[in-house]
Amino acid sequence: MERPPSPGLFIEQRTDESLTRATAALAQAAGTAARLEAELLLEQCSGWSRTSQRAWPERRLDPATATAFAAQLGRRLDGEPIAYIRGTQAFWTLELRVTPATLIPRPETELLVETALARGPADRASVLDLGTGSGAIALAVASERPHWRVTATDRSSAALAVARANRDRLGLDLDLLASDWLATIAPRSCDLILSNPPYIDGADPHLDQGDLRFEPRNALTPGADGLAAIRAILADARRCLRPGGWLMVEHGYDQGAAARTLFNAAGLVEVATLNDLAGLDRVTLGRR
Repeated sequence: MERPPSPGLFIEQRTDESLTRATAALAQAAGTAARLEAELLLEQCSGWSRTSQRAWPERRLDPATATAFAAQLGRRLDGEPIAYIRGTQAFWTLELRVTPATLIPRPETELLVETALARGPADRASVLDLGTGSGAIALAVASERPHWRVTATDRSSAALAVARANRDRLGLDLDLLASDWLATIAPRSCDLILSNPPYIDGADPHLDQGDLRFEPRNALTPGADGLAAIRAILADARRCLRPGGWLMVEHGYDQGAAARTLFNAAGLVEVATLNDLAGLDRVTLGRR
């Protein structure tokens, strides 16, 4: 298939035939989720659910749908993440709007949400999500604990606009604040501080490969060894935590030992690292 694909390949073609062609192209360029991605892109262009695509495979693509499908397929073949093409990403039980101003929420980050819900107070709590991006972590927590006061911060005004749009569309209670990590946070004001900060080593070649090429660089890496953002958070965490409060931070699969060392050096106790579903170090936590 030529790149970009010609709309003529799909105009007045059957749904199943169009999906077969798109799947073949995506399988060569994007990997094993090719059929799923083809169906999601066609759903985006046509409004036909994946179920209806399978139920009516003989339905033919009109010119407008074929043109849009070819354009979106071309973007994906060029490596653009499907979440940015569709403008949405599922996280927890939520469907979130995402843009190139925000990191794409990933399933492994749900461990941070699960841990916060498990370790947080049973009654009221003040929860802070640092570097919120799309608002994924904060909104997931708010959806499960409506009696908690949840605040989300980011230093990017564009990211805060996306988080605000997600909050308003979902109708969840969430305070949004422009802040560089904990700089504007009052002393002893938080029962839980959560963050998925940038943690990829600045020299990691993966930053210039695949989906990562399209995501905001400052949301992926702080430069140097990848631990700079975690150090910055830890430098101020004890000041902002209430006695007994928890700090929970996501990090790379190979950063668990380093994160525990930093947490201990910052004076936190009950320091531990939790594994994600793949068995990899993913979240380190500690208590004031």
